[in-house]
Amino acid sequence: MGIPALVIAGTHSGVGKTTVAVGLMAALRNKGLRVQPFKVGPDYIDPGFHTLATGRISRNLDGWMFTGAGLKELFTRATRDADLALIEGVMGLFDGAEPVDEVGSTAQVAKKLGAPVLLVVDAQGMARSAAAMVLGYLRLDPDLKVGAVLFNKVGGEGHFRLLCDAVASTGVPVVGYLPKDEGLKIQERHLGLVPTQEGKGLREHLDRLAARIAQSVDLGALMRVARGAEPVAARRSIFPQVPRPVRARIGLARDRAFHFYYQDGLDLLQELGAELVEFSPLQDEKLPEEVDALYIGGGFPEVFARELAENEAMKRSIKRTARCGLPVYAECGGLMYLSEGITGLDGVFAPMVGLLPGRTRMQRELAALGYVRARALADSPVARKGDLLVGHEFHWSTLDPGEGWRWAYRFSGRRAGEKTDGYAGGSILASYLHIHFGANREACERFLAAAAAYRARLEFA
Repeated sequence: MGIPALVIAGTHSGVGKTTVAVGLMAALRNKGLRVQPFKVGPDYIDPGFHTLATGRISRNLDGWMFTGAGLKELFTRATRDADLALIEGVMGLFDGAEPVDEVGSTAQVAKKLGAPVLLVVDAQGMARSAAAMVLGYLRLDPDLKVGAVLFNKVGGEGHFRLLCDAVASTGVPVVGYLPKDEGLKIQERHLGLVPTQEGKGLREHLDRLAARIAQSVDLGALMRVARGAEPVAARRSIFPQVPRPVRARIGLARDRAFHFYYQDGLDLLQELGAELVEFSPLQDEKLPEEVDALYIGGGFPEVFARELAENEAMKRSIKRTARCGLPVYAECGGLMYLSEGITGLDGVFAPMVGLLPGRTRMQRELAALGYVRARALADSPVARKGDLLVGHEFHWSTLDPGEGWRWAYRFSGRRAGEKTDGYAGGSILASYLHIHFGANREACERFLAAAAAYRARLEFA
């Protein structure tokens, strides 16, 4: 028998699956269960809420970046000491990278792991039509197990009874509901939910949500559905069989402005021989001592542009050290921070580190969203010229490259089309591309090797 597991999927985006998922995680944790959370797809923000609700770090399961074997390895590695796995889906149940197949979808991950689906249905203005909707999700893919239904935004007990009567004809059990209540929603902004690093009163909000779930959801019935998950067997192909000795110290930017990282990618760096040393571009005055590389992930530097700009000491520390050959890898928000500066929506320019000969500016429209394949146009600390990496981009800022700009990648993707992106010069690679090191093992190895080479150069200088 495998670990009980449940995939929480929505009929479409905006149905409230994150609210339901986080509430269920908190409610089941309150029952004394060790709940291991996951998020389908490349999202960074929702996992923060999972972690807050469960006390365990949430992991990403992405069927576009990983094979079925990779998904199983990540799943089994994280659930070794858990009582239950709850996997929040992405978009609608069948929505993925392409409109004609399941790749990158919640359905794909559920099938690869053999986990039943809890289908979250927005019940506003609906009664018998709910049966038609549930039946459609049942029949589109007979290989997918829809184990139960949960209604969201329900008008009251009477409305819920109507919905249950209607869906009874489908044979899928209904385990409960959440009422239509704006107070249960989590605050949003341009990249999705406001991250846990910035939100106020989130603990109290989760407690209210968990209490509401306990009132109107049959958690016992939910667990019976979850116990129908198939056992998952996996072999190691991403992580080494035995962790390697430390051979380099990597400075990791982590604070309210920079926190978009895949935990499994960080774990892989560590198991391959990296010691990760966190620092704050917002608050610290200089880089940690004796670091051999920098990793600056994505986040919201535009929200904290004034504070970042005012921390002149940190900007000087990064610029001075990078110009001495320190390997630097930056993604999205990291690229914005290393640029000459950020122009906000108010037109105000905030000077940043100035390592890259270009500027970034915020706009009111989404600039890019989607999976991409990136062909390296130059050698860098992460890739050799010609290497192919896989990842995604999601940003509202645009880049204005200046004189001397050296493009890092050529992107290709259904949404991205063909375009150049990023900067690769000397020991620096900065791009809008987000990668999962687990899906780009060679890039991970190369970054660590660059850090180790920098350490060796200093030791023998």
